[in-house]
Amino acid sequence: MTTTSPAREAPEGAAADGGRDGGARGAVDGVVRRVRDVWARTPLLARLVGITTVLLAMGLGIAGTATTTLLSRFLVEQFDERLVAANETYKEHVGEVYGATGSLDALKGTYAWGAFDYALRAEIDGDAVEMTPGPSTTSKYGEPRLPDLDTATLTRARTVTMTSDVRGSAWRGIVTPIVSKGSTGERTVIGYLLYAEPLGDVQGTVRQAAILLWTSAAAIVVIGAVVGTWAVRRSLRGLREIEGTAAQIAAGDLSQRVPAAPETTEVGRLGAALNSMLAQIETAFDARTRSEERMRRFVADASHELRTPLAAIRGYGELYRMGALTEKDQVDDTMRRIEQSATRMGGLVEDLLALARLDADRPGRAEPVDLAVLATDAAHDLRAIDPTREVRVGPLADAPAGAPGAVGDLPATVVRGDEARLRQVVANLVGNVARHTPAGTPAEIGVGRVGDRVVIEVRDHGPGIAPEHAARVFERFYRVDPSRTREGDGTGGGAGLGMAIVAAIVAAHHGDVAISQTPGGGATVRVALPSGAPADTPEGDGACPDDARDHPTG
Repeated sequence: MTTTSPAREAPEGAAADGGRDGGARGAVDGVVRRVRDVWARTPLLARLVGITTVLLAMGLGIAGTATTTLLSRFLVEQFDERLVAANETYKEHVGEVYGATGSLDALKGTYAWGAFDYALRAEIDGDAVEMTPGPSTTSKYGEPRLPDLDTATLTRARTVTMTSDVRGSAWRGIVTPIVSKGSTGERTVIGYLLYAEPLGDVQGTVRQAAILLWTSAAAIVVIGAVVGTWAVRRSLRGLREIEGTAAQIAAGDLSQRVPAAPETTEVGRLGAALNSMLAQIETAFDARTRSEERMRRFVADASHELRTPLAAIRGYGELYRMGALTEKDQVDDTMRRIEQSATRMGGLVEDLLALARLDADRPGRAEPVDLAVLATDAAHDLRAIDPTREVRVGPLADAPAGAPGAVGDLPATVVRGDEARLRQVVANLVGNVARHTPAGTPAEIGVGRVGDRVVIEVRDHGPGIAPEHAARVFERFYRVDPSRTREGDGTGGGAGLGMAIVAAIVAAHHGDVAISQTPGGGATVRVALPSGAPADTPEGDGACPDDARDHPTG
């Protein structure tokens, strides 16, 4: 027969206990971590106000509880003193009646039973009599439930609290022993006297005091929370100003500084430290020469983008030199590929030179340019590239609903700038629509005025662009699809310079460009430029050549 060793069982039990203890500790640690996480995410304002409010509520709660308790104890002590005085009076009278008659029945004729607001019970040598309160008392406080007492255990007077048949109403009484002296002077307890009165008045007073105290405490807590919130918010106003300044600095305005505050305060010392740091940062940025940055970026970008087509041309040339191309079709295909690579290189060089000229801040021609004309010409170009595509040109607010190709009555759309560069902006935007949306997809070009700026929007209804790409689409050499390159005749995908050129030209004209989602799907590129003609001039009235405003694009 196989037996289990107790020595072997003990470690298993200990391991189980250890596992349970470890699980409990893990659960506690998890709760603590969650509490810490919530506390860490709580704003400082909420922390300070919350702590202050909780401490105020706890203090008022303790004070209210102590006050209510002391008041109740004081009133009960006064009540007990009255009970003792009344009990002594009735005890003396009961003793006289019993001593004279030997019975307690005589008491029934002495008192008008049922006419009092108290209860009385007397017992001597087994002879007992009870006096109940009157109807006016019992209807309000109920009839007390008098306890049965054992005279053998009653050696001294004591108080007793009793319930009644009315919920929440209590009676309080005092029980005193009735003692008889023997011939030898020995004292023997032969009975007792119980005298009780309702505690309703005491309870009502304590209840009203408690309601008053707790109501006042709640009001004080609410007022304290409101005042505390105001005070803490006012104290943290300096931090909010620092936060606002930091947001402006993050947006690119390094000239911003934190408002000065007394350095005797924490906020003042923090602001002084931040201002010192910001001054050093701005100095460092100003010290960086623009020419070095432009040259570095130009060389790095150009070498990276030109490496692939140059390698392709060299490879095809080596194949031809080695005699690997024996068939005429192979030679023709190789020449076609070399031409494609050369075309791509030419486009890259032209784009890079355009960016270099823009980076050099060379002033271009400043002449009135009507964006409505550029929009109409771009619509014609897009219609020529894809005859199946419906292109609409119209006022900025209702371009999608306008007649195809009709400009209509537009507000002031004249800007001052280099017409060739601005045409390149619109051409690049329209070219993106042609390349990156399916054939036949409708497009709209809206022109209008927003405040003191003239705006042109190019909208498509293609697949659109994800938000993470929209934030970087104007960076140089950034492609939404890194695998996309120029295809076929060199007009397919791009090297990621088209939108960068758009952004550079717009910036040179002191404007801004942004991309967003088109309602219903697609991408919308908005270019905003400073107005070049006041509203009361012919250009400002939206004047535009007749052929630009009246001719449909398709």
